[in-house]
Amino acid sequence: MTQSLDTLTHALLDAARKAGADSADAIALQGTSVTVDVRAGALEQAERAEGTDIGLRVLVGQRQANVSASDTRPETMTAMAERAVAMAREAPDDPYVGLADPEQLAKDLSPSALEMADPADEPDPAYLQVLAERAEAAAQAVSGVSQVQATSAAYSARQVHMAATNGFSAGYARTGSSLSCVAIAGEGLHMERDYDGDSRVFAADLRSAEEIGRIAGERAVERLNPSKPPTGTYPVLFDERISSSLIGHLLSAISGTAIARGASFLRDDLGKQILPDTLSVIEDPHRPRATASRPFDAEGLPTARRAIVENGVLTGWTLDLATARKLGMPPTGNAARGTSAPPSPSNWNIELTQGDQSRDDLIAAMGTGLIVTSMIGSTINPNTGDYSRGAAGLWVENGEITHAVNEITIAGNLRDMFARMIPANDARPYLSRVVSSVLIEGMSLAGN
Repeated sequence: MTQSLDTLTHALLDAARKAGADSADAIALQGTSVTVDVRAGALEQAERAEGTDIGLRVLVGQRQANVSASDTRPETMTAMAERAVAMAREAPDDPYVGLADPEQLAKDLSPSALEMADPADEPDPAYLQVLAERAEAAAQAVSGVSQVQATSAAYSARQVHMAATNGFSAGYARTGSSLSCVAIAGEGLHMERDYDGDSRVFAADLRSAEEIGRIAGERAVERLNPSKPPTGTYPVLFDERISSSLIGHLLSAISGTAIARGASFLRDDLGKQILPDTLSVIEDPHRPRATASRPFDAEGLPTARRAIVENGVLTGWTLDLATARKLGMPPTGNAARGTSAPPSPSNWNIELTQGDQSRDDLIAAMGTGLIVTSMIGSTINPNTGDYSRGAAGLWVENGEITHAVNEITIAGNLRDMFARMIPANDARPYLSRVVSSVLIEGMSLAGN
């Protein structure tokens, strides 16, 4: 008989105590996924996966160890606990590890208001195949598209339960539905590729297959006949598809792990202005139907809406319990973990203040410059913020898009880039990172 995830986590805690752990926490994950791939109007591949994974962290004094398994038999859990305790006894002391105090734990454990799981039944694979076929057909119908490389429709459902010897015990369910299409335009050595896709908690919220396929095809055609742009200093518009990577660099720089190690170019900027004073970065783990929502974090602490950057001023770090203790600050309820590692800081749903101009308005105002639609590679110095990435996109002359460009290196410093950010108003509000297209003046481009 299959055991409940609640039962599994408490069995792991019992095994840890018997093995000699002073305290412990456990996580159990049970998931199902279905993926259907279509190519040339026919089913190319269909996969279904099911499984249960368990993870156990034990603490012996101020030493910790983590073990995981996908076997939930009692003898396996006993062996896991014994091995984890033996590993912890050999681990170095860490004065900052430890479970939350009971009074720190979340009180409201219900995820129902967050709508994290679609109540609809798991879709039939045949239905997923039809969605993929419709998207592929729409892409193929775009003039200039020579083939569709891949079209996939997928569904996943996952249940999570966490428990700890400090009395915490709670879980939630999460679902996801997605549809993606990759189109190729051109022939021979002059082929270009691009994509579109959508991923939602509720399947009914997905954009239509026809729209996804059409946009993938149009984007691929738009990239045909690229050239290298001139080398120089130009304004750069980061398209909404990739602009969230800029905020990702900010989030990495304010992670408690980076701050505690002193490995962040923002380590001395708490309370200082890092963005224009019209911009804020808000974290909201309670946004309904968003993929990163959750009522509590991986250490059982309550999650809450907070302003990471408020009116341009950096207000705080992203902390789990260990990094908060090391920095002498209260935790922010941002611990995340899987089964194979202890908790570490992570961010939930993020939103950058949107601007009052459209993407087209910013393009018209930029004169001559670059619209970045894709990036490859990355050279980011976390200590200095120096930034260099390969890019491709569209060239703008006199405020109008003229042709595709590629083989570009864009460079700058993240601190300077943050200070010059001008957002558009085209962000998609349902994403876990709601970031519009962003214009940054005066970036260095290396092309011809």
